[in-house]
Amino acid sequence: MQDARTKSLLHYHLIVFIFGFTSILGALISIDAIPLVWCRMLIASLSLAVFFIFFNKKNFRLPKSLIGGVVFAGLVISLHWITFFHAIKIAGVSLTLSMMSMGAFITAILEPLFFKRKFFLYEFLFGSMAAFGVLLIFDAEFQYINGILIALFSAFLSAVFTLINGKIVHKAPSITLSFYELLVGAVAITIYLLATSQFQWTSFSLNSYDLIWLLVLGIICTAYAFNASIKVMKNLSPFTVMMLINMEPVYGVFLSLMILGEKEFMSVNYYIGLFIVLGSILCNGIFKHRKQLKEKAL
Repeated sequence: MQDARTKSLLHYHLIVFIFGFTSILGALISIDAIPLVWCRMLIASLSLAVFFIFFNKKNFRLPKSLIGGVVFAGLVISLHWITFFHAIKIAGVSLTLSMMSMGAFITAILEPLFFKRKFFLYEFLFGSMAAFGVLLIFDAEFQYINGILIALFSAFLSAVFTLINGKIVHKAPSITLSFYELLVGAVAITIYLLATSQFQWTSFSLNSYDLIWLLVLGIICTAYAFNASIKVMKNLSPFTVMMLINMEPVYGVFLSLMILGEKEFMSVNYYIGLFIVLGSILCNGIFKHRKQLKEKAL
């Protein structure tokens, strides 16, 4: 069991790195957040459908008892991605990713309610540590308050999505859950665009490299990474998953500075706040490791 957890931790670090690159793609792709997420979910769900048809037909069926949870999860993740990419468009990659770290704090509060388990004080403390770092970032970059608030709401949605899948992940194959959640999101956005008369070709006008970036986003960063992120939850708690997601700003900020250049540089207080957030991840990892060693010795 410990080996499975270690493999899941390492695998999830790779996934988080891919998620960090996702934010760069969001900045590079020229279309707005809603059509961008629609393309992402449609490409990803079609990719998984092809996989089912040729390699894994037996896992295509979704148990009826999970339909409600999967529909809710699909709606939540689609709204999370829309708010996430919208925040990137108006506040930049680095700032948006920093706000995602609040997901651990939100999860520490909500997880005991979702799973009806004992409240762990250390989770609240480490989550609060991350929250303090976010407050420093908030103060340092106040001119982007709209983007910050949208990103914080996106972090809340991310935490809710993680908790929902934490409850259903053991009841069906991860690839089945991934396919239907992505499909629900794509259908929901289609209905919204049609109902609001926004389904116009001008909204989907692509620049020269947009199609390439969308395929990378849909197939690698979603069909693969999204499915893998659900699969590792069989061995990791929702709080641990959200704490690992705090590494996304590190990868994303590094990539944004390398690819997007000077426009992604922030103030000194921003990096102090980011350092505090990362410290909370390290402290959480050390504490959990020591706790597991003590439990194993008993």
